[in-house]
This record gives sequence, C-alpha cells and structure tokens, in this order.
Amino acid sequence: MLDKSIQYYDVIMKRKMGTLIPSPYLPDGFRFAFFKLGDEKSWAEIETSVGEFKDVNYALKYFQDNYLPYLNELAQRCIFIENKEGVKVATITNWWNYTGFRQDPWVHWMATHPQYQSLGLGKAIVFKAMMNIKEIDGDKDVYLHTQTWSYKAINIYKKAGFNITSEHGLGGYENNNYEKALLILEKYIR
Repeated sequence: MLDKSIQYYDVIMKRKMGTLIPSPYLPDGFRFAFFKLGDEKSWAEIETSVGEFKDVNYALKYFQDNYLPYLNELAQRCIFIENKEGVKVATITNWWNYTGFRQDPWVHWMATHPQYQSLGLGKAIVFKAMMNIKEIDGDKDVYLHTQTWSYKAINIYKKAGFNITSEHGLGGYENNNYEKALLILEKYIR
C-alpha cells in the first residue's frame, strides 16, 4: 500500500548490468503466470487495491491505452502471481522507456494485493521480472520510477540490486527532487 502520510517525491532507481539476480521463491500454493487477453481486469484490480488508481475503470482504461495495443509484448513482459485458485494477486510489467533515442528496459507497475502482502510475493515477482528482462532484453542497466510513498517497494527493489539514482532525464523523468526524496526515505530504507 502507498503511504500517503509522507511527502510525495518521484524516485528513480537503476539496476546496473551484471548485477546478480536472486532466485525467485514462491510460497506453496502460488505460481507465476504471464499475461493473456482478459487479464487486464486483474491488473487493474490489483493496482487499484494498492492505491495507484482511484478506481478499477480508470486503471483498466490506462492499461488498455498504454499496454493492450502491444499484445505480443504483454504476453512476455507482464507477469502475475496466482494463488492456488488461479486468482491473480500480484503483478509487474517489464517495459521500456526512451531517454533521447536510447530505449532502456524499465520496470512498470509492481503491486501485490494487500491481502497477500508480507508473504514474500513482491520480492519474488521483482526477482522473476529481472530474470525475464535479462532473457528478453539482455544484460543491460534497468530503470524504474517509483515514489517516496512506495518506500516498502523501494526496499524490495534494493534487494533486487536497484539503487536510487540522482541521474536526470531518464525515461522522461526529470528527477529534480532527488535530495528531498532521500531526506524522507532515510527513515524508511533499510
């Protein structure tokens, strides 16, 4: 869940190529699954459940506009964790952003439904995503955008080898409040 009680600042993180990828471990009763048509509703429900969107319809429209036109890419880049009943409970999307003319791999939209948090699913799906990015895009620097409100996720990203970066202009993010974000996060980052 987002912690909106603290000041919001953008945070950009970078995982350098060559960084070791820990093996993803899922507790019994859970499995990884890749996107198939119709899963967009599950994605919207998960992302809305953690406060990333104001309602499921808004999240669904965002997904339909930004990802659904790339169905072949989604099938290999959007990952879910399902419980033993086949209900999708966590998601992450490996995508790309451009910095000038350079296309870089980026992590978009990682979330675990609140009912399933604190089980290690967030860590497992991030590790799985890093393996997936390496397989698809090769061993490259990987980036992600997050925010101070997501300090719990930042701790997970750090376990996957990401570090907060002060670089500007990556993937369309200015990253102008790097120092202010660090001041807030120093209380929450392990």
